[in-house]
Amino acid sequence: MDLDLSPKLAKKVYGDDGGSYYAWCPDELPMLRQGNIGAAKLALEKNGFALPRYSDSSKVAYVLQGAGVAGIILPESEEKVIAIKKGDAIALPFGVITWWYNKEDTELVVLFMGDTSKGHKPGQFTDFFLTGANGIFTGFTTDFVKRAWDVDDDTATALIGNQKGKGIVKLEANFKMPEPKPDHRKGMALNCEEAPLDTDIKNAGNVVLLNTKNLPLVGQVGMGADLVRLEGNAMCSPGFSCDSALQVTYIVKGSGRLQVVGVDGKRVLETIVKAGNLLIVPRFFVVSKIADPDGLSWFSIITTPNPMFTHLAGSIGAWKAISPEVLEAAFKVPAETEKLFRSKRTNDAIFFPPPK
Repeated sequence: MDLDLSPKLAKKVYGDDGGSYYAWCPDELPMLRQGNIGAAKLALEKNGFALPRYSDSSKVAYVLQGAGVAGIILPESEEKVIAIKKGDAIALPFGVITWWYNKEDTELVVLFMGDTSKGHKPGQFTDFFLTGANGIFTGFTTDFVKRAWDVDDDTATALIGNQKGKGIVKLEANFKMPEPKPDHRKGMALNCEEAPLDTDIKNAGNVVLLNTKNLPLVGQVGMGADLVRLEGNAMCSPGFSCDSALQVTYIVKGSGRLQVVGVDGKRVLETIVKAGNLLIVPRFFVVSKIADPDGLSWFSIITTPNPMFTHLAGSIGAWKAISPEVLEAAFKVPAETEKLFRSKRTNDAIFFPPPK
C-alpha cells in the first residue's frame, strides 16, 4: 500500500484586507480524498468579517488563535451569537449557516476539519455564500429576487449588487455587530484548554476528548475530536483506532518526531511534525510521537462521535492482557525476557515522561 502520508501546510484560496481562507488540497495530501476528509483555516484581521455561508460538509471548528464572535444558525432555529476564543471547539452539523467576526487587534484563526463524503468534491469543502460577489443573490435575476423577498426594484438591485466583497470583507471600525449572548454559548462550544482532562500524566502529557457527553452536537456531525498536549521530550504510546476511524491531526504548537507503521509491519512514515502541519493516519495503522524539548500539541478529529483507541504500550497497553506463554511463543523469547517486558511501563498510561 503506497500512500503519501507526509504532513502538509495549507495554501491560500482567497482573501483580501479583511482576512484569508486557506485549505489543504487533496492533490497534495491524497489521504484527504481517500478518507473523504476536508480541512481548511479561516484567518480574520481586525474588523474582518466572514460573510454568512453554509457548507456541503459537516465540520468541527477549532479556534487556534485570538478571540471573536461567531453567528451560528441551525436549521429552523434562532441565530446563536457566541463569543469564541483560543481553544474553543464548535460542532457544525449539515445545514448550519455561520458567520465570523474579529474586532480585536490579534488575528482570529479558526481551523475546520470535517466529512466530505456527501460533498461535491471528495477531500474538499464547498461553501455556499448567502451574500457577496459570489453569493446566491447574484445568481438569481432581479424579478426572482423581487418576488421571493417581496421587495421593489431598488431594493432588489441593492441586495444583488451592493456587496462587492467575496467571502471575507473588512468592516468599518465603527460598524456595530451583534454582541455575543452568554446563554447562547451553552451546548454550542467547549473550550478544550479549560475543560476537565480525560487523561493527565505528570511530566508527560494530557488529553481532552470532545464527544457526545460534553458537546452533544458532535453526534450530529458524526465525528469526535481531541486536544493532546505532550510535554517536552515525552512520548505518546504507539496505538491505533480500534473502531475503523480515520484520525486527522493538525499540529497546533511545538514540534516532534512521528512514526507510522502499517500493513506487513512496514514503517510508512517517519518525519518531523511542526505547528501548521496536517496529516492523516489510515484506519488501523499504528502511530507514535515523541515531542521535542519545547513540547508538542495537536488537535485531531476522529471519524466517529465516540472514538475508541487501543494502546500497545503503557499500563493499559494491550500486551498486558495477553498471557505470558502466548507472548513467549509470539516473540520467541525465554520466560525471563517476557517477564522483563511485562514488568515495564506498569504505572504510565498513554503518555511516557522523558527518560531519566
